[in-house]
Amino acid sequence: MLMDAAKLKPKLTRPHAILFDLDGTLADTAPDLAEAVNRIRVGRGLIATPYELLRPVASAGARGLIGVAFGLAPGQAEFEPLRDQFLANYTNAIAVKSTLFDGIPALLAALEKNGIQWGIVTNKVARLTDLLVPQIGLSHAACVISGDTTGHPKPHPAPLLEAAKRIGLAPQNCWYVGDDLRDIQAGHAAGMPTIAAGWGYCGHVEPDSWQADHVVAAPLDLLRLLDLS
Repeated sequence: MLMDAAKLKPKLTRPHAILFDLDGTLADTAPDLAEAVNRIRVGRGLIATPYELLRPVASAGARGLIGVAFGLAPGQAEFEPLRDQFLANYTNAIAVKSTLFDGIPALLAALEKNGIQWGIVTNKVARLTDLLVPQIGLSHAACVISGDTTGHPKPHPAPLLEAAKRIGLAPQNCWYVGDDLRDIQAGHAAGMPTIAAGWGYCGHVEPDSWQADHVVAAPLDLLRLLDLS
């Protein structure tokens, strides 16, 4: 069971900025990601993979979705053509059903009201990030770092360090919030306090095991950590 680690771990110093993962943290993009891979299956005369099987791996993108839908992994002969078709499908219908998670608009408004900057650090490639962000109302981010911005996707710390640099802050003055183990690993490697987003996709592992500084069950719970609630 997901625990509210905010009750168990020491209080963090209020940050000057909070950086967020995108898929599964700020935005519920799983419906459109699942549709992109299922269009391939249906086009081949196969039944669609149940959404409840695809949603938990949405944060892993093509690797996770193709792995579940077709049982293939990067490096196998059929993976790359499927990945290309998946990305084409997703590009053409990237924000049909995707929405911000409940509480995210109010959370971001509260951060801005209190002078706390916020930004996005995602493993999505820039051509997809740049297409999605304005369509779901996140264009006012202080920075947007994609998986290919630095050449090193998460769990490498480079994207988080680049985000802090662009905002003009030391890494330790930023928090990083994400719904996947690699988000927490990247945050630790960058020297940032980390928050596990318990409302996200979370892969197949309970976020309590990720050694994040805190785990929060809902977006607005971050306001309590910030003493803004």
